[in-house]
Amino acid sequence: MVFKRREPLGWLAWLREMVYPSGGFRRATRYVIHRMSRLPDEPHRIARGVFAGFLIGFLPLPGLQFVAAWAAARLVRGNLLAALLGTFNTNPVTTPFFAVFAMTFGHWLLGIEAPLTAEAIAGAFGHAGVDLWHNFLAIFTDATMHWGGLRRFWHDIYVPYFIGALIPGFVISAVAYYVTIPIVQAYQKARAAKHEDRKDRRRKLRATVADAAARLKHRGDKTDRSAKGGGDPAP
Repeated sequence: MVFKRREPLGWLAWLREMVYPSGGFRRATRYVIHRMSRLPDEPHRIARGVFAGFLIGFLPLPGLQFVAAWAAARLVRGNLLAALLGTFNTNPVTTPFFAVFAMTFGHWLLGIEAPLTAEAIAGAFGHAGVDLWHNFLAIFTDATMHWGGLRRFWHDIYVPYFIGALIPGFVISAVAYYVTIPIVQAYQKARAAKHEDRKDRRRKLRATVADAAARLKHRGDKTDRSAKGGGDPAP
């Protein structure tokens, strides 16, 4: 199984692994690449799945990345498991830095002049959260729904983030696509060669065993004939 562990992690250990893997990011990256290389599919389909997963991994889709990666992989006819693995290209340590870069880039592309300071970002999240909670309660009361904080968050934070992440995410995902193909091809060729070598060794072993069995049978037949003839068995 691709995602199964021999010893399941507790939720605290899982959370720690999400923030910083116990073996480091380099080992975690090599593990994901190893899993992608072992997928039983054509290299180009795996690469298309990696492209879809990488691209979705850069976009602000909290809670929807797996679903979006599945849909994107179906759209480009890529490997679904490769797409799901590709979403792990981001982590809680690097995501904040990329988010700030994406929002800044998006503000520049869209010509938005709203300030993008830590206070402004926190304020936009805070007002959006207040509006969400207020509107949820308004469903069960006579209160009027508020949308100002949510509109501000959408205009100043989410849309710039999405647009600013889409372009660099597409470029990086395209690079990952072209890098994945030769890696998977080399791995599959090496694995096929190893498999053929094992088959060849098994064939030689079976031939050796069969030859030894034939020799023993032939020796036994000669012994039986010698015994019936009253003579000594031939050496």
